[in-house]
Amino acid sequence: MNDDRDEQGGVSRRHVLQIGTAAGAGAVLASALPLGGPAVADAAPGQAGPLAADGFARPAAAVRPRFRWWWPDAHVTPAEIRREIDQIADAGFGGAEIVALHHSIRDKSILDPENHGWGTPAWNAGVEAALDQARKRGITVDLTIGPAWPAAVPSLTPDSPAAVQELAYGSVTLAGGATHDGPVPEPVAAPEHGVTRRDLLAVHAVRIDTANSTRKETGLARDSFQDLTARVSDGRIQWTAPEGGEWVLLSYWRRGSGQRPESGPHSAPDCAVVDHFSRAGTDAVIDFWEKRLLTPRIRRLIRQAGGALFEDSIELETRALNWTPDLPAEFEKRRGYSLWPYLPVIVRNKEATVFSYESGVTAGVRHDFWLTVSDLFNEHHFTRLAEWAHSIGLKFRAQPYGLETDAIQTAAILDIPEGESLGFRNLDDYRALAGGRDMGGRTVLSCEAGAYQGGAYNTTWEKLLRTMGGAYAAGLNMTVLHGFSYATAPGVKWPGFAGFTPYGGAIGYSESWGPRQPTWRHAGDVSAYLGRVHQVMQAGTMRADVAVFRQKGYTKTGIGAGWFTANGIPQGWTHQFVSAPILELPGATVSGGRLNPRGPAYKVIFIEGDRFSGNARTLPLGTARRLLELTRAGLPLLFTGDWSAATVPGVAGEGENERLRAVLAELFAQPKVRNVATDAEVPGALAALGVRPDVSYATTSTLLNARRVAGGVDYYYLCNGKHAETVKPPVAAIDHEITLTRAGRNAVPYRLDPWTGAIEPIAVYTADGDKVTVRIALQPSESAVIALAPGRTPRAIASEAEAVRVADGGRLAIRDTRPGTYTTTLPGGRKVAATIGELPAALALTSWRLRVESFGPGATPAETVTTRHEVTLDALVPWPQIPELADASGVGVYTASVDLGEDGWPGAYLELGEVFDTCRVTVNGRRLPAVDQINPVVDVGPYLRRGANTIEVEVATTLNNRLRVSDPAVYGNAARQNYGLIGPVRLVPYGEALIKAG
Repeated sequence: MNDDRDEQGGVSRRHVLQIGTAAGAGAVLASALPLGGPAVADAAPGQAGPLAADGFARPAAAVRPRFRWWWPDAHVTPAEIRREIDQIADAGFGGAEIVALHHSIRDKSILDPENHGWGTPAWNAGVEAALDQARKRGITVDLTIGPAWPAAVPSLTPDSPAAVQELAYGSVTLAGGATHDGPVPEPVAAPEHGVTRRDLLAVHAVRIDTANSTRKETGLARDSFQDLTARVSDGRIQWTAPEGGEWVLLSYWRRGSGQRPESGPHSAPDCAVVDHFSRAGTDAVIDFWEKRLLTPRIRRLIRQAGGALFEDSIELETRALNWTPDLPAEFEKRRGYSLWPYLPVIVRNKEATVFSYESGVTAGVRHDFWLTVSDLFNEHHFTRLAEWAHSIGLKFRAQPYGLETDAIQTAAILDIPEGESLGFRNLDDYRALAGGRDMGGRTVLSCEAGAYQGGAYNTTWEKLLRTMGGAYAAGLNMTVLHGFSYATAPGVKWPGFAGFTPYGGAIGYSESWGPRQPTWRHAGDVSAYLGRVHQVMQAGTMRADVAVFRQKGYTKTGIGAGWFTANGIPQGWTHQFVSAPILELPGATVSGGRLNPRGPAYKVIFIEGDRFSGNARTLPLGTARRLLELTRAGLPLLFTGDWSAATVPGVAGEGENERLRAVLAELFAQPKVRNVATDAEVPGALAALGVRPDVSYATTSTLLNARRVAGGVDYYYLCNGKHAETVKPPVAAIDHEITLTRAGRNAVPYRLDPWTGAIEPIAVYTADGDKVTVRIALQPSESAVIALAPGRTPRAIASEAEAVRVADGGRLAIRDTRPGTYTTTLPGGRKVAATIGELPAALALTSWRLRVESFGPGATPAETVTTRHEVTLDALVPWPQIPELADASGVGVYTASVDLGEDGWPGAYLELGEVFDTCRVTVNGRRLPAVDQINPVVDVGPYLRRGANTIEVEVATTLNNRLRVSDPAVYGNAARQNYGLIGPVRLVPYGEALIKAG
C-alpha cells in the first residue's frame, strides 16, 4: 500500500482516496455537515458558523477573488466601464480596485492629464459608472487612495508643508586646527525637480574616530559632539576645529523630497506625494477627496457598492532621510532624550547610513528613530485614514511595509492588511501580517497576487495557483489579482491597453486578465476555487500554535523564526509573529494557558534574539514586564540564547538595562518559562511545557497547514508546498497520515473539494479524544480542505483497498483500480472482506480530433478575431509541433471516441497528464465539474455509458505564442510555450463493492 503509482504509471492509488468518489455522492453526503449557520460572507467577522453546503459550493461575492483594475487615468468611457464590470462579475470575481496606472505608455504627452487625469470630472464619471454597475451586479469596487503610488494629490507642490519631506545633510572635513569660514555645507544629495525651498535645521561638528568605523561607515567620537547652529549667520559659518585628529562639519537641511506618484503625470498640476508621518499630510488627502472626488452620487454609491480604500506599499523614495517637521519634538517626547546629538549617525545618503558612533549606541538610536517614525506613521496616517474611510462607508486596506516600521502593529489597525506575492520572499512575511490581523481582531489578510516580472501574456493560471497555494496556509484569505486592464488607451497595440506591458520597451509585469485572454473562458472555475478557499479561510477565527516575538515588526524581509521556520513547519507546527504593541492590545489576555483564547489562541510565546540586529538579546523593559504578567496568568514562554546581558533595544536610560535583567531573572524563575541555549533544545522545552501542535505528521513533510474554528467546526486548509518559492529541490508528492485537533469530541472528518464545491465524509480515519487521524496524499502544490464537524457517519479505520467511501444509503463501499478481495478494518477491530471483480485494462487515448479557435488582432487594438483550425492527431504533441498551430494562441477542443463494449465499465478515472494551461472536460455532452488545474484527474464514472462514448477536453492558452509574431518588437524574444493537451491521457477503470456490516 505504500506504492504511489500503479504498474502502468497512472494515478496514485492512495490519491484516489483523497480526490473524492462518485460525482453524485457529494450532494447526498453534504447534508451530514451541520447546516443553518450563517454563510461566512454574511456573518460578522469572527462570528461565522459552520459552512452550509450550498454556501460552500457557491461562495458569496464578498469572499471571491478581486482584481487590480488598471485605468489609463480617465481615458475611459462609462459604457466600457460598465461592460468590464459585467465581465468581472460574469467570470465569478467579487470586485475590482480602480487605480490610475499606465507604466506601459512611454509617451505621456498623449494622456492629456488636464482633461483626462485622475480627479477630473471624466475620472469621477468613470468611478460613478463602476460603482453603479457593481451595485447592480452585487459586487464591490475598491478605490485607490491616489493615482498609482505612494499617496499623492495635485493640491500640493513639492514645497508644500504637507508634502513628503526629507532631511539632507552636507559635510566638510577639517583637519585639527583648520578653520571653515564660508557657506554652510551644501547638501550631498541635490534636490529633486520642483523642490525650491529648504530650511537649515542645525549645524554640528564631530571628531572622526576610526575605532568606531564600520565597513561602510565613518566612525565618530560621540563625546566630541558640538552644536554650532547658533554660529550660523546669513547662511555662513566660521569655526575652527580643535587641535588633534580630523573633524567633520555637518549641516542638516529639511526640504520636500519631490517625490511624485509612479508613472506620472496623472493630473494637472502633477500630484505631489504627501507627508505620511504628519496629520497635515493625511488631511491633504482627505481634503482633496472631500472636495474633488466625493461627488454626491459617488458618496451614495460608495454606501451601496464601495468595498475598501486601498493604499499600496509605502515606497517613500529619497536619496536622503525620511523626515517630518515634528520629528525632533516627537522623538524627545516619546523616547525621553534629544535626537539632535545623534543626527550624525541617523542621516543617510542613497538609502545608506554614513557615520557611526560606538556600535551599541548607534544601533540603539537608530532603533529609537525608526520606532518614532513608526509611531507617527501609525497614528497620523493609518489610524487617521481608517477612521475617515469608515466615515464614508469604506474599509481600509493597505500594504503597510516598505520602511523600517512596525508592519505587525499596522496590521492590527487596518481593516484589511495586504501582502504581495512579488515582494514577499517566503511565508513568514505573510505570517507577520497575520499575527497583527488576528491579535487586532480582524478577519481578512489580502494579497496582491501574480505580479511576475516579465510575465505579461505568458503567465498561466497554474503558475498563479502554485504561487499562492502555500500562502493560504500562512493565513492569507483574499486574493487581489494583478491585474485587469481597461480595454484600450491612446497609442496602444493589440490586444489592448495593459498597465504594465510593454515595460521599458520589453515584456512587462504580470498579466492583463480578461476577455482578451483565451483562458478567460475557464476563469470562472478558478474564481470559484479561490472563493471557496477564501470562504474557508475566513470562517470563524484563525488558530496558531506559537506567537514568535519580533523586536522589530518588519515584513517583506524573508527573515524567519529560528527553529519554527526551519524545523517546526515540516512537523506540523504553525506560528505567527507579534511585536511589542501587539501584546498591549485588548485581546492580549490569557485564559486556559492560551493567549487571546477567542482569537489565535497561542499556546506559547517564543522569544529569540533580534534577527534584524545580529540576534542581539534585546527586549523593551515594558514588554518584559508584560511577559511576566502573561506567564503568571498561565501562558508558557520559551526563550532561546543567553539573556544574562540583555539590553533594551533603544538607547537605555539610567539603570534601565539593570532593571530589564532583574525582570528577566524573575521571568526565568516562573514555572511556565523555559530558557534554552540553542535551537536544538527547543523541542524538548516545548514538551516540558506541555505544548503540542494542533496538527502533527507521521513524518517530516512538505505539507503546510492552517486551522480555523467556527461554531464548533474545525476547518483545515492543507497544501503540499514550500516555505519559499526559491527552495530547492522542488516539492515531491506526499502520502502520509496527519493528525488533526478537533474542537468537539463528536466531530468527524469531511472533505470539502474547493474545485467542485462537493462536501463528502471521509470514510477511513481513527479518533482518539480530541485527535482525528486521516491519510493525505497530494501532488506538488495541490491543496485540500478538511472539516471536522459534529456528525455520525459510517467509517473504517483501515483498508487494503485504494479507497473507501460512504455510498448511497449510508453504507461503506470499497473502490479499487485492481480486481481482488480486500480486507477493511472497522472500529473495534473487526475485519470485513469485499471483492471487486475483473476489470478491463486501462486505455491510453492517443487519437484525437482537435478544433482550435486561434486568437489574433482585429480592426482595433481592443478587438480580437478568431481563426478556426482542425487537425487530426494520432499522438498528442504540443501545438508548436503542429505546423498550423506553431504560433497560434487560443482555445482548443480535443475530441476522442471510446467504445466501452456492451457491458460498459463500472467506473473510470480520466487522467489528463500534462495540460497547458486550463482545461474543462465534457463526457457524452455533459460538462463535468471543474477540473483540479494542479492535478487534472477526473472521476468520469457517472458520465460514461455502454458502447460508444465521446470525451472532449477543452484547453485554453496564454497569448504568448501569438504575440511573438504579431508584436515581435516587444514579445519576439519570448520562447514558445508548449500549449495544449500533452498527456499522456488514460482512462483507468475502477470497481466498487459494498462492505457488509453484518
